[in-house]
Amino acid sequence: MSLGEDFCIVCGGKPPLYIDRLCESCLRIRHTISQIDDRIQYTRCSRSGTIQTDQGWIELEDQELHDLLVQKNLEIHEIAKDVIVDISAQKIDDRNTRLLIHVEGIIANLPFEDDHETIIRCSNGVSPSASRQAGNYFEATVQLRSIGRKLDDSELKILRDSLTNLIENLPKDPMHFITKEGPVQGGYDVVFGSKGLARSWARQLTKKWGGQTKESNKIVGRKDGNDVTRLTIVYRKPAFDVGDVLLWRSEYFRVYAWLPNGVTLLKISQNHKIGASWRDLENVQVMSKNDNHKTVTPLNVDSQIIEFLDENDWKTKMVQLPWDWDNTRETVELAYIIDEWISLPRLTSQGDIQNHLLDSNDTEE
Repeated sequence: MSLGEDFCIVCGGKPPLYIDRLCESCLRIRHTISQIDDRIQYTRCSRSGTIQTDQGWIELEDQELHDLLVQKNLEIHEIAKDVIVDISAQKIDDRNTRLLIHVEGIIANLPFEDDHETIIRCSNGVSPSASRQAGNYFEATVQLRSIGRKLDDSELKILRDSLTNLIENLPKDPMHFITKEGPVQGGYDVVFGSKGLARSWARQLTKKWGGQTKESNKIVGRKDGNDVTRLTIVYRKPAFDVGDVLLWRSEYFRVYAWLPNGVTLLKISQNHKIGASWRDLENVQVMSKNDNHKTVTPLNVDSQIIEFLDENDWKTKMVQLPWDWDNTRETVELAYIIDEWISLPRLTSQGDIQNHLLDSNDTEE
């Protein structure tokens, strides 16, 4: 070796040299691409099964848990490139799992690989939400009521099922729990661990079934200098639904759509739409429910009248054509009101009239 040549500072070997003027063999002795402890501890809630993480207590599948623990605890060499980590798991018992970790990558243009074996061990804990739920903690109550009548069991089931669907479609949140629920005089109460969930359900109820909500807050204490409140939301469902026929101001209307503070009504006799507030509709009469309407195929049609077979008595009856009738239609929707049949303009499931556009000049708000 001449005095001017580069050499490995450990063994004196000849080039090529790499990090810190080390030859490949010395580099591999002093540098590894990764390292990890042989024991890793984590905490699982004994009540809810959620895992404690830096982002809080969350639900994780086994593979997600293994990936998270390895990602958090595996140290990769700072200049390593193109790193690939492969994990396989061997369950030992309910608390312990062996992870076999294979790591490949490039350091100083040289391929490196490591194999590690580590044990992940579960400790029992209790998440704050599970502790609150066990202690009957709650932040809000939603009271289901009706306007001028009692909610029947089928209506309550539909409204309650909508809450289940809402929770399933929302992002997972440990505070989205129900402390208690059940029928009460005049309706049904649901007690929530989250004000946000209670408000979300109340918005969904008014959007889908109309009606009104009223909020009130009660101060129950102080924490960190701020008032601690509990929220009560009363939801009042109207006595009618979209598609029902109402008697209002001595004329028949069909419920067309919900408004934030009332409903849009469609006149049965002509193409005319009008907005009405809940106060306007305090004395409205429900003449026919949408579920009781019949759809019939006309036997004969002329310019103003259709004939159809009434299955109640198997006799041919006549009824005036609805104002939205056209020759492309094959069926007519009918409502039986005060011993006679009347035809109805069609509505889609969204409350829009099919094959007709309402003139905006005919709308009153």
